[in-house]
Amino acid sequence: VEVDLMQPLDPEKKPAVHTTPLNHVGVWIDDLPKAVEWLSAQGVRFAPGGIRRGAAGFDITFLHPKGNEEFPIGGEGVLIELVQAPPEVVDAFARLAAA
Repeated sequence: VEVDLMQPLDPEKKPAVHTTPLNHVGVWIDDLPKAVEWLSAQGVRFAPGGIRRGAAGFDITFLHPKGNEEFPIGGEGVLIELVQAPPEVVDAFARLAAA
């Protein structure tokens, strides 16, 4: 499990109590295009931008925090980042699953 902790640029700003304090959560995915295709077919709403190269060099996409009429499933108020896992991570999880 990898956890990224983020710090606000302005330490004087406080999170609004009426909004989710969690900005986003990221999840490694072994086949990102296939996952996006399957999730879309299940009614999951994605944020604009599609699959693209992220800051760390991996392909990423985001589940929208909220569903809508066309795609009723969202992230329940949290932005969910799907990240294409590099081959060594996919292999490591495959070895764990086989054990």
